[in-house]
Amino acid sequence: MQRLSTTIAKNVIHHGHVLGPNSQIIQTRRPPCDVFINHRGAETKRSIAGLLHSFLSLLGLHPFLDSRSMMPGDKLFDEIDAAIYGCKVGVAVFSPHYCESRFCLHELALLMETKKRVIPIFCDVKPSQLQVMDDLKHSANHLERYRHALEEAKNTDGLSFYSSNGDWSKLVRDASDAVIHSLLEAEDEKP
Repeated sequence: MQRLSTTIAKNVIHHGHVLGPNSQIIQTRRPPCDVFINHRGAETKRSIAGLLHSFLSLLGLHPFLDSRSMMPGDKLFDEIDAAIYGCKVGVAVFSPHYCESRFCLHELALLMETKKRVIPIFCDVKPSQLQVMDDLKHSANHLERYRHALEEAKNTDGLSFYSSNGDWSKLVRDASDAVIHSLLEAEDEKP
């Protein structure tokens, strides 16, 4: 236990840096993300969102997936919003209960409002089934933002997948190809 306490004391975090044993500064900030993965965690974190995050990471990209990219103590909206502002491409994984999450809808609206390239993946749901309900959970302003973003995403060419008869590896490959293509296009558009 004493050794652990000494190690912790030597690695004091200071303004996003760790002070090592000889007071050298070690960078701890995460690299900016290339791809933001917007998803309903309960439905897709252990399937397509997690698989896509792992595969994109293996390709050397820096995807952001809340459950894998955030640390205990991180401010939820601060980290997520910063990742969205910093990303080049967004992947929106739509699932049957996606629209019940104000977090999902907020992320989607921010992706659309910041004019990010968004690749929709419709997982076990048809685009026509996605609707933002006026259930008094959202202010009128947020309701309009969410509906506009959802309509924009539904009118964007995406991938459709049904887990009961789909090929997961093909979906991950197709989604990764779409991400890489979008990243290359975004790079070409830089001034």
